[in-house]
Amino acid sequence: MSSPLPPKRIAVLTSGGDAQGMNAALRAIVRTAIERGCEIFAIYEGYQGMVDGGDRIRPMNWDSVGGILHKGGTVIGTARSDDFRTREGRLKAAQNLLDHHIDNLIIIGGDGSLTGANIFRQEWPSLVAELAEKGIITKEIAESHPHLVIVGLVGSIDNDFYGTDMTIGADSALHRITEAVDAITSTAASHQRTFVIKVMGRNCGYLALYGALATGADWVLIPEAPPDVDNWQQVMVERLNAGRKAGRRDSIVIIAEGARDKYGNYIGSSDVQKVLEEALGEEVRVTMLGHVQRGGAPSAFDRNLGTLMGYAAVETVLTAKPDDEPVVMGFKGNRINKTPLIECVEKTRAVAEAIAAKDYERAMELRTSSFKDAFRTLKVMVRALPHTPEPGQSRYRLAVLNAGAPAPGMNTAVRAAVRLGADKGHTILGICNGFQGFADGEINEMNWMSVNGWASIRGSALGTSRRVPAGSDLYALARAIEKNNIQALLVIGGWPAYEAAYKLFTERKNFTAFDIPTVCLPASINNNLPGSELSIGADTALNSIAEAVDKIKQSAVASRRVFVVEVMGHYCGYLTLMSGLATGAERVYLHEEGVTIRDLTHDVEKLVNGFKSGKRLGLMIRNEYANPVYTTPFMRDLFEEEAHDLFDVRQAILGHLQQGGDPSPFDRIQATRYARLCLDFLIEACNKGDTPNAFIGLESGQIRFHDMLDFPRMIDEVRQRPKQQWWLDLRPIAKLLAQPGPTGAVA
Repeated sequence: MSSPLPPKRIAVLTSGGDAQGMNAALRAIVRTAIERGCEIFAIYEGYQGMVDGGDRIRPMNWDSVGGILHKGGTVIGTARSDDFRTREGRLKAAQNLLDHHIDNLIIIGGDGSLTGANIFRQEWPSLVAELAEKGIITKEIAESHPHLVIVGLVGSIDNDFYGTDMTIGADSALHRITEAVDAITSTAASHQRTFVIKVMGRNCGYLALYGALATGADWVLIPEAPPDVDNWQQVMVERLNAGRKAGRRDSIVIIAEGARDKYGNYIGSSDVQKVLEEALGEEVRVTMLGHVQRGGAPSAFDRNLGTLMGYAAVETVLTAKPDDEPVVMGFKGNRINKTPLIECVEKTRAVAEAIAAKDYERAMELRTSSFKDAFRTLKVMVRALPHTPEPGQSRYRLAVLNAGAPAPGMNTAVRAAVRLGADKGHTILGICNGFQGFADGEINEMNWMSVNGWASIRGSALGTSRRVPAGSDLYALARAIEKNNIQALLVIGGWPAYEAAYKLFTERKNFTAFDIPTVCLPASINNNLPGSELSIGADTALNSIAEAVDKIKQSAVASRRVFVVEVMGHYCGYLTLMSGLATGAERVYLHEEGVTIRDLTHDVEKLVNGFKSGKRLGLMIRNEYANPVYTTPFMRDLFEEEAHDLFDVRQAILGHLQQGGDPSPFDRIQATRYARLCLDFLIEACNKGDTPNAFIGLESGQIRFHDMLDFPRMIDEVRQRPKQQWWLDLRPIAKLLAQPGPTGAVA
């Protein structure tokens, strides 16, 4: 009888610049590998640690990665290694791996780190052979490790790597930039001052472009698309002056560190400062954000991105064949994907080469379609005033309103709709206080400056209401449409917004005024709308929950305590599950799964056993409608009763703090993108004389418009959520990572 195969051994390292979310990836890699029966090692201090060997290559256990989800940087360290660039250094690294019988490597780093990994893999057979020939390793070891399996995860705040829409750390860096620019804008407006803000990114303008889009900056300089005129300084000054004349009290210029003019000459922040001071005749301040963009706690998105990529990386290692090409785990269309490493490296470097060759059209072409769309949108948004309509151009009267509960990002969407619509020559009408205000005739014409500063404003500046029109409301709405000659309608909001739009659609037979192009833009922290995997506001709410739970955990671990945290979502468990992933909760309670007394008994036993083994913290996250009987107070009292002085139990009902706060960069950017597409949809319908009623959303990487006819069949009407919810597929990953370690530790 043959002996069982030894467990697969995997090593993980972080290399190059650190990025928020690396620790989440490390945690997922270690725990997934252990759960799958592998032995997992961490290589400390990146490639240099691999070259040095010794205690820099250490076995990891479940508890080794406890309590690191919320930490910035990388707990296993990172370093750039000149030694590893040489064959001699790589020979030493191979020896150190073979000393531990490791031939599977997961690297978290940027393009340089992953390029080095590919070279190492290609040389591996010859390195192993040389070590055997020199007698440094035995023939048996050489024969049992003929191949090196490589899987890469991109950890880089620059978001400059091909094969993924987002790299680990980029979202957190955008948070830092957005928070800084929001703060600077308030002081700049107070003094009517101009600020030049420099951000990171090397040859990639992602942080500058999306930072400008999220904050409502007035000018941006990025390496992929330098100013296309020689007198760009004059154009910039004229644009900023025009903005001041139009009523802006501040001017914000964002510059990427790799910015240059069309001749390839570097543009520095001091260059821009000098131009503006001389032309404007005022003091111009420069803020270089520097490494603050790279530091601090990761956003909820980066925690979950790192977690999902780390899990997928281990699964890829376990299914890899010896001759498989190395791959990079990426994120496309809201799903984890993988792309051949060499393809990613080549196309990533092609952008830098195009910029160096001054082939900026090629550089933009190599970026994602969303990057190019964002740049085109920003070119409109930074205008001081809209274009003058062309003679004979079709001009329509388009109305916009918010409906349902307020969601962070609503104002950003309205701002984009107003400015993009006005720039195309159309009249934009703002309807105050939702469908209630619509029926009451609270309708005002909006202009370019009506929405100045709205990119960062929380809540709903237009006002909103949850009222769904019925009875006499319908007649009043029809009269308001006719009186104001409304030719198309953009509805921004949550479930009541969709119900109201569907009501107007079904009442077209009775009210011809409702027969106009109408589109719903999803904005709800609950993320419970059909046809849309991500609603505006949900990312902000998720970050609010993660920040609150981070503080709760600090309190709990100091005093041997269990917290039962209740989050919003109505009957949709999106916030519950995703915040559980982001915070390391050991248990999440979802209405979709149900809660039984057997579940609670099992959970109590786990808590008691864990605290008896040295556990100091328990974290359970409960959806507000998980069960009508087993409420948050019930769970708290049950756990407290069974604790027998082992631990205390507290409840935390987060409430409306999830609904408030400044919108996250993701919500601002997505709101702008959705608003642009919705506006184009309405204008095209008006041009064709069509009267569609639809709703927009992201599904499997594609933004689609669904006919309102599909609304009833796509929803669970009683529970007000979609019949299909993509995020439930992540439940097994959450359960795997929530298992307690030897000391009961989970987070």
